[in-house]
Amino acid sequence: MMNVALWIIAGVLAAVCLVGSSKMFVPQEKLAAMGSSARWVLEFSPGALKAIGAVELLAAVGLVLPAVLDIAPVLVPLAATGLVLLFACAVTMRLRRGEKATIVGDLIYLALAAFVTWGRFGPESFTG
Repeated sequence: MMNVALWIIAGVLAAVCLVGSSKMFVPQEKLAAMGSSARWVLEFSPGALKAIGAVELLAAVGLVLPAVLDIAPVLVPLAATGLVLLFACAVTMRLRRGEKATIVGDLIYLALAAFVTWGRFGPESFTG
């Protein structure tokens, strides 16, 4: 049962990261125009946004493909650990900007990524 939950959560996180990776292709001004919760992009250079998008794309791939292909499945909890760090930074940025209403989503994603990290390094490890 836990294995199924971990797969579902990893899939949801991968989908979220795949959508988030659009930062690599969508112009900064267009991202900022998407609403008040997206105005944070104006504080970053276009290169930094592309880097964040690339990290999200790598996380999306790393959460699913290594386990599906059974090639280096240890990359799944490592990708989830990277997401924990990414979302911890997102929460920090939201706190710094005073965006308490939009921080909830990042906290949920942070908790989900931490759960996948714990589950895949621990009780439902692919190597155990």
